[in-house]
Amino acid sequence: MGRGFGLYAALQRVFIILVLTGGSLIAGLQTTLAAPLDREALQAMIVPPYALGEAVNDKGVWTLLNSGGAEAGYVFETGPLAPLPGFSGAPIDMLVTIDLDGRFLDVRLVSHNEPIFVSGLGEAPLHAFLKQYRGHSIHEPLVVGTPYGDAGNGSDLVYLDGVTKATASVRIAHESILAATLAVAREKMQGVASGPPAYPDPAIDEALDWATLVERGYARNLKVTNAKLDAAFRKTIWAHDDPDAAADPEGLYLDLWAVDIGPPAIARAVLSNDSLADLQRLLRVSPDDEPVLVIDAGRHGLVSQDFVRNTAPDRLSAEQDGLPLALRDADMLVETQDGVPHGTRMVLRIDRRLGFDPTREWTLAAQAVRAHGMLKPESGSAHFPLTLKADGQFFGRPQISVALPAWQAAMVSRKWDLALLFLLLAGLFAAVGPGMHRLARPAQLRPARLGFLALVIGFVGWWGQGQLSVVTPLAALRTAMGGGNLAVLLYDPFSLMIWSATIIGFLLWGRGLFCGWLCPFGAMQEFAHHAGRLLRLPQWNPSPAWDARLKAGTWLSLAALIAIAVFAPERAETAAEIEPFKTAVTTGFQREWYYVAYALFWLALGAITFKGFCRYLCPLGALMALGGLLRTRRWIPRRVECGSPCQLCRVRCPYGAIKKTGHIAYSQCFQCLDCVSIHDDTAQCVPLVLAARKRAPQPAGAQP
Repeated sequence: MGRGFGLYAALQRVFIILVLTGGSLIAGLQTTLAAPLDREALQAMIVPPYALGEAVNDKGVWTLLNSGGAEAGYVFETGPLAPLPGFSGAPIDMLVTIDLDGRFLDVRLVSHNEPIFVSGLGEAPLHAFLKQYRGHSIHEPLVVGTPYGDAGNGSDLVYLDGVTKATASVRIAHESILAATLAVAREKMQGVASGPPAYPDPAIDEALDWATLVERGYARNLKVTNAKLDAAFRKTIWAHDDPDAAADPEGLYLDLWAVDIGPPAIARAVLSNDSLADLQRLLRVSPDDEPVLVIDAGRHGLVSQDFVRNTAPDRLSAEQDGLPLALRDADMLVETQDGVPHGTRMVLRIDRRLGFDPTREWTLAAQAVRAHGMLKPESGSAHFPLTLKADGQFFGRPQISVALPAWQAAMVSRKWDLALLFLLLAGLFAAVGPGMHRLARPAQLRPARLGFLALVIGFVGWWGQGQLSVVTPLAALRTAMGGGNLAVLLYDPFSLMIWSATIIGFLLWGRGLFCGWLCPFGAMQEFAHHAGRLLRLPQWNPSPAWDARLKAGTWLSLAALIAIAVFAPERAETAAEIEPFKTAVTTGFQREWYYVAYALFWLALGAITFKGFCRYLCPLGALMALGGLLRTRRWIPRRVECGSPCQLCRVRCPYGAIKKTGHIAYSQCFQCLDCVSIHDDTAQCVPLVLAARKRAPQPAGAQP
């Protein structure tokens, strides 16, 4: 007995810790895993005169309507489309609005956890940064930073001012915006469906050299003579602003080589051992970057004299499918193998997460810039493109799976939870079925029951969100009345498994399987009762007559909810708040104070009146009692002496589920097994005690 009570006390302490920490824990999880904005929240963030249209896919992309109701663009969150982890480890979620030409109408912050803005600079600098996107186009090469040297150097790059002390966070926000916007543009504007990016396959190996790379077209070359350069500026004010070109028409202005060195076999054929090691270190840090080696043996030089390493090159640009690619210098000093052309070398990085596919054609363009005038020179530029395409044999691609139906996807996403729940339910069925009498032994019933109920609160309730509610059958009723189907129930397989177990329980035991063992809020009330006993709080239990009257409250509440669901369905969700389940279990007490106060009232009442809500108000309990009519047997053992003369089970039943005759009122039985424990115990059951006394040997000389 001492050992069982010690375990019981320990379980009490564990439960108190769960109650104190569970709410805040779940609140944290809900913040981290926040759901996309709903329609009402999105509409509130749309800048007039625009309005929110209809959802166009399941990735959170919506149409944008103008004041006349015509389609004007798209609205989307960056979080679902491009969940790039920020400095905090969580994505920075922003709402982007673009028109049909890919021009940014608005970019707004939705949520983030970046430490520098949360507890340092405040959010104002981040909001100011996002305002810079307005009016710019996705077709522009947008970069974060400031122009190098003279702002009039003629670069094609469009610079967005960053935020001092928050460079990493701002760049991640920028890349998230680009990735999400490019994904929408490719699918909705260009007609190119974006799939998973190809990546270099390290398992593909082949002995290569530079000559082979050139022969197969892996390394490609673009030559631009001075005469061709002059032709590009002919009939412009810059036609005679390059004396070097005029002096040597056949000389090379641009002798550009480019080769994708992402595949290890190609990188080994191009780079020296030291440079190869540097590249491998770079790719370990940035595994989503595709490295491209560019070499220029002409006058162009790849970048301007004001260029800063590890930033976007100001004389090179790239695009694929008509959309710009973000280039970035890898900041590597490159040494090459014998046979590789000499010249100015640079390794560029292109982020595959932004939609870049190296196995499809893309264009690298070199910009030639000329300046006309002395005091305020006017810049002009010409572009010379080089088409590139990596060999797909060196690349792998994540397998594109056909999207599962939503109900199947829900099952797959929760497969481990469902497996654990199945084991839990199987163990429960075995324990209260074939193992009932073993479980009901007095020394182990209470600690085993409290241990299981603690698991129900933590795993089934707070973690699995498996608290059944009268909302589900009411929704099924409304669906049936509207001629719909019940397929929506499949979207929550965890709760559906509990419903299935409950229905099977109706046939075997009545309502008791769920109400006594699987209801998280019922378990909380039971712990509250035991806590009240430990604290020696006064117990208040209605008389049998009042107990019977108060139990009618469950039927009245169920009838009222059904009436509301039929005649005022728009109020059904509000009326269902008569159940404190959403507050105590679904949200972990993270709600408005009055909901929390209501739930805590019932738990406090449970400390002095055993499971008052379950017995006197719960509409789901009334529904479970109706389901219990499917019970096929009387599973609680009884003796002829039960009720007359023995009343012990009836007196000790906290639910008032045993009649004076000794018969069980299964519609009120919560399957706590206390009466089974008494029935089997030779030290408690009065008929067994009397029978034992009759069998005891009489002392010598005793009178019969």
